[in-house]
Amino acid sequence: MLRRDPHYFLPTPGGPGSPYLLFGRDPSATRQQLAEFFSPADVAADAALQAELAALRADLAPAWLAEPLPVEETAERYVRPALRQIFVDLVRGSVVDSLARFDFRSELLVSMYAVTDGLSGVNAGPDDPGTGHNFLVHNMCRIPGSDGTWMIAKGGMGAVSRTFADAARAAGATIRTGTPVSAITLDGGAASGVRLADGQSVAASVVLGACDPYRLMELLPDGALPVSLADRMATVRRPGTTLKLNLALTGLPRFSCLPEAAPSPFGSTIHLLPGSAPGDTRDTPLAGLRAMWADVRAGRLPQEPTIEWYLHTTVDPTLSDAAGHHSSALFVQSVPYALAGRTWEEALPGYVARLVAICERYAPGTGALIADAVPLAPPDIEAHFGITGGHIHHVDNTVSFTDRMPYVTGIDGVYAGSAGCHPAGSVIGASGHNAARRILTDLGR
Repeated sequence: MLRRDPHYFLPTPGGPGSPYLLFGRDPSATRQQLAEFFSPADVAADAALQAELAALRADLAPAWLAEPLPVEETAERYVRPALRQIFVDLVRGSVVDSLARFDFRSELLVSMYAVTDGLSGVNAGPDDPGTGHNFLVHNMCRIPGSDGTWMIAKGGMGAVSRTFADAARAAGATIRTGTPVSAITLDGGAASGVRLADGQSVAASVVLGACDPYRLMELLPDGALPVSLADRMATVRRPGTTLKLNLALTGLPRFSCLPEAAPSPFGSTIHLLPGSAPGDTRDTPLAGLRAMWADVRAGRLPQEPTIEWYLHTTVDPTLSDAAGHHSSALFVQSVPYALAGRTWEEALPGYVARLVAICERYAPGTGALIADAVPLAPPDIEAHFGITGGHIHHVDNTVSFTDRMPYVTGIDGVYAGSAGCHPAGSVIGASGHNAARRILTDLGR
């Protein structure tokens, strides 16, 4: 795992001297930037926020690797008394209401935290209940040296899959790729194996679905799943609202707000937010987020979406290709799954140009660096990765704990262990760990 340092970069349009934030592992440098470009009140607010998140992170760690409990029971069992009601309100409430408790003076800072942690990957706006739960999940990283921030797997996400595959094969597993499963078979109401798309059958007394819960449900015979669970999962089903624009760049962009002596920003999450220019006559940042969500609900592509820009080849050079291109991506939140009055095929080329133009405001000349671009709208994510609705968290992260897909489906021998289960969608591995433990327990091992 590679630590991103800095891990957050908040640029604004304009030349040297324009405000920016470049957060890293040095808290004194963060405080200095907050004081210089924002206010002493923002320094205090940020310190209080980070202290509270660190306490919740420590308290909740055992809960992430255990069977889920209802929110109040989770608070009672795991969270220190002073934070129990704060925890419950955070999980059930909106990210904006949660951040308001800290009295930030800068809406730009509130928007940055709201977007990257509260809105990331969810079908919701900044004021919607449950976005506080997503905010909590995105601040739970306990990998040593992470300080709660996201880290990079050296070699890319495929390295994570390869690591598990190597361990599985060493333990005697057989891995069959390119082998679609068409159905889960039952005998006497219990798992008997799977039927493959080519007509072959594989016998098994245990079937664990790491696919999204809705795909798992589709593989089961009609009526096999308990009605109460099927109804609950239908109630929380949401399509994805994330667009991914993968880029190959011939060089590194130059952010006009950064002085020459500034640290490299490219390992960080680069936040491009509506209303990010000082003295901007456009809507304030929070109003921009609300307008974005209003567009999405109406089936329109927002002209000012939020963008998280990633360019990790400076941290992990193995992500470059043979030609030396930088691997980069725009993570765009939010867009509609289905557009009103036109197709994605019609809209996507113009919208890609719009996204690149937004990047140009902060880093002029970016467009000239693009050697290749591969956009994935929510339906493309669904088709390419096989995720129902193109929802990257499988089940929306506004849905918490016991309301997500349970590890035990109610069918003997059929289990779920994907991001749609407790504790939440994100690359944290806890759901697979917990499902595996439950299976071993049920098998008496």
